[in-house]
Amino acid sequence: MYEWNEAIQKMIDWIETNITENPTLPQMSEQIGYSPYYCSVQFHKICGMTIKNYVSGRRLALAAVALRDTDERIIDIAVKYGFSSQEALTRAFRSLFGCTPAAYRRKPAPVPLPIYKTIFFPEHYQKLHKGELKMSNNTLLDPTVRIQYIPAHKYMGIWDTKAENYCDFWGNHNCDTVCGIIDSLSNVCDPIVTGHTAGWYYNEMGERKYFYGTGVPADYCGAVPDGFEIREFPASYYLVFSHPPFDFLKDNGEVMGKVENLAWNYNIDEYCGGKWTWNEQACQCYQRHYPEGIGYEILRPVKMK
Repeated sequence: MYEWNEAIQKMIDWIETNITENPTLPQMSEQIGYSPYYCSVQFHKICGMTIKNYVSGRRLALAAVALRDTDERIIDIAVKYGFSSQEALTRAFRSLFGCTPAAYRRKPAPVPLPIYKTIFFPEHYQKLHKGELKMSNNTLLDPTVRIQYIPAHKYMGIWDTKAENYCDFWGNHNCDTVCGIIDSLSNVCDPIVTGHTAGWYYNEMGERKYFYGTGVPADYCGAVPDGFEIREFPASYYLVFSHPPFDFLKDNGEVMGKVENLAWNYNIDEYCGGKWTWNEQACQCYQRHYPEGIGYEILRPVKMK
């Protein structure tokens, strides 16, 4: 059932690597060994868009980042990302983002950049490979606990009043739009509370709810996208419950379960002789999920008694 999710994900990954080379449909389909027509049909079915529209969107997203972060000439950016001329880039850019490339370069406001899609997840992998799959118990470790200081900062995000976790959150919000906006803010994100750092907060009833967004510096005064808001958080220490990098497809569920079980059941009185207490009334809890980079972490704020 999920063979095509795995195949199309390989195709998407290849497109991202070769997007400046003007990849053709036959070249793309060759990566997974099916006919161009069948690949096209399955891509549309799984991704909800045509291959042509996906590639065009990713080219515009990468062009926008280049406009924002480099001094390359607009014509050179247009050619690099497969547009026949600067005018062609301008027409496509204005149609998608509502402004010209030159205007965006002068004032790069948050926009919903078309994202690098992920359509093959651990649950798909588990069902496809259950006959041969064995969890990597020899490489998985027990979570560790350390302390980290995070300076005062602002957080721009969506605080969902109903969602309690990642999956619930995306049931209430458009993933492509929200993640695209956060990607467009990567140039202003906080160096510690980075883009796509999500987490949990406690509402007035003491219930733990989920949020998603990006940290921004304490002096940030730029635009705030529709549906987002900015909140300020004081400097605080955090206990970081973590597992190092792991195989996302094989071990994600087990790693997240290990870390979350330790984090949410941790007896703070056991840490450093009981000198600390939770600081979750003043600060929110953060979640870092970068399997191939840092691994998986939950950060709970603490303060000295």
